Amino acid sequence: MKTKMKIVIIVALMFGTLIGYANNNISDNDLKAKKTVKVEFNNVKKGQTLTIKNGEGVAVYNNEIKNSGNYSKTFDFSALEDGIYTAELNKDFEIIIKQFFVKNGLVTFLNNKNEKVFKPVIRVENNLLYVSKIAFNNEPLKVAIYYNNEEILSDTIEGNQILKRIYKLSEGQNGNYKVIVSTNDRSYVKNLTI
Repeated sequence: MKTKMKIVIIVALMFGTLIGYANNNISDNDLKAKKTVKVEFNNVKKGQTLTIKNGEGVAVYNNEIKNSGNYSKTFDFSALEDGIYTAELNKDFEIIIKQFFVKNGLVTFLNNKNEKVFKPVIRVENNLLYVSKIAFNNEPLKVAIYYNNEEILSDTIEGNQILKRIYKLSEGQNGNYKVIVSTNDRSYVKNLTI
């Protein structure tokens, strides 16, 4: 009888261990998945924008930051379709990106690191158009310049980690210019009046 009792206790302990092991085998991502998520960014400025984009790059949410300081907002993403999304804080010279995954109404952030994309700097001084960008990934920079809605120049800048070029605009051609700079599957538009 004592032997049968020991066997029952050992089987019960083994069964309990197996159940405990199965529960611990759930991935960390499953444990962190939630229906509501708090999106936080430090050092934001009034006028910057927060955009939530789906995997195709289509904005599903867009909001202008109302106050400078730290930004925190709780979102309920449970109605979103399954897939990978990004929360992008569009700042003056950079875009900070947080990636997350939605599955069955639960949200999981894919990593703890924020990705940074440096935006190009476009400025005009005395009919000189300056275009520059930090490009750590050595991606080329495509520049298109339009004058009164007609393309007057198309250029590709390649090279080191700092891409820069100066374009001389005709002094006699005052009017509306549009500069479109494209890199890393993103386009940046700057409208200028000279």
